[in-house]
Amino acid sequence: MFYKVLYMDSQHPPLETLQDIKRMMERSSRFISLSGWSGICAGICALLGAWAAQQRISAYLQVRRNGRTYHGENDYVSESAATLYSDLIIIAGITFITAFISAFVFTWLRSRRNGTPMWDRTVQRLAWNTILPMVIGGLVILRAIELHYFELVAPGCLIFYGLALVNASKYTLGEIRYLGYGQLILGIINLWSGVNGLYFWAAGFGILHILYGAIMWWKYERQR
Repeated sequence: MFYKVLYMDSQHPPLETLQDIKRMMERSSRFISLSGWSGICAGICALLGAWAAQQRISAYLQVRRNGRTYHGENDYVSESAATLYSDLIIIAGITFITAFISAFVFTWLRSRRNGTPMWDRTVQRLAWNTILPMVIGGLVILRAIELHYFELVAPGCLIFYGLALVNASKYTLGEIRYLGYGQLILGIINLWSGVNGLYFWAAGFGILHILYGAIMWWKYERQR
C-alpha cells in the first residue's frame, strides 16, 4: 500500500493535484468559457455603431445650419428631431443585436472546445446578475429620454453596464471586473461632460471591449 501511494504521488504531484482541484471548483462555480473574440467583435460593432450615429447627427445638424424649411422652419426642425431619435434608436438596436450575436457565437464555440455547458446553474446566475442591473438601467435611461435629459443617456449606459459587469464577475472570469471598473470611470467622468457622450460611449463600449478581448485572448486562448 505504501508503495502504491508513492507511485500515485509520483504520477500526480501534489501541486498538480491542487491545480486540478482548483480547475474543477472553477468549472462548478464560474463560467470560464468567455471568449476574447467576443469582446473584440463587440467592440468593433460598438465603434461602427458610434460612427453611424455620428454621421446621422452630423447630417441633422447640417440641415439645421442650412436653415432649410418644410412647412415652416419650426415644423421641419421638429420632424427632423423626431426622425433623428428614431434613427439613433434603430442604430443602437442593430449595434446591440450584432454584438450580442457575435459574442454568443464565439462563446458557444469556446464552450464546445472546453466541454462546458452553455446553460446550467452557473450560467443562469451569471445571466441574472448581468441582466438585472442592465434592465433597471434601461428603465432609468428611458425615463431620462422622456424628460429630455439626453446628456444622461451615454453616461447612464456606461454606469449601469459597468455595474452589471462588476456584479457578474463573481460567476465568471475575474478579469471582467476591470472592464466594469473602466466603464464606471468613463460614465462618471461623462456625467460632467455630457456634450461628448458619443465619444465616451465609443471609448467604453468600443475601445475598452477590444482591449479586454485582446487581453483575454492572449491570456487564455493564445496557447490553444
